[in-house]
Amino acid sequence: MYGNILVTLDCTPTDRAIIRHVKRLGRRMRSRFVLMHVADGWAARAFGANAVSAEIRRDTAYLSRVRAEFRSAGLRAETILAYGDPADEIVKWVKGHRCDLVAMSTHGHEFIADLVLGSTANQVRHRISVPLLLLLGR
Repeated sequence: MYGNILVTLDCTPTDRAIIRHVKRLGRRMRSRFVLMHVADGWAARAFGANAVSAEIRRDTAYLSRVRAEFRSAGLRAETILAYGDPADEIVKWVKGHRCDLVAMSTHGHEFIADLVLGSTANQVRHRISVPLLLLLGR
């Protein structure tokens, strides 16, 4: 059912909620995981894949650690470091690849703030046609 799962990560402690959940789900489904983070700092937005910054080094190292965690649990996982606007990059990846489920944690912002400012999860949910699993990460 969920052969290919895109797990979006924001390199914060809120990721733990979605990681724990999808590892259990994926083990049962024999899923393949794509662990994605979108670097959105000034260097990433200005230079894309050519960006060199402390942010990019931290993000790359983080993705490698999470991939190792999945692999040590016997799960197939690869990483994607994208650059730019998180919602745009997630939607672009989903539309360009075979994806059965998008899994992401949310920060649990206040309703009014999300309504006025928007959130990545809210933007993504309106623009994709595959199931979206959202977990509140606190």
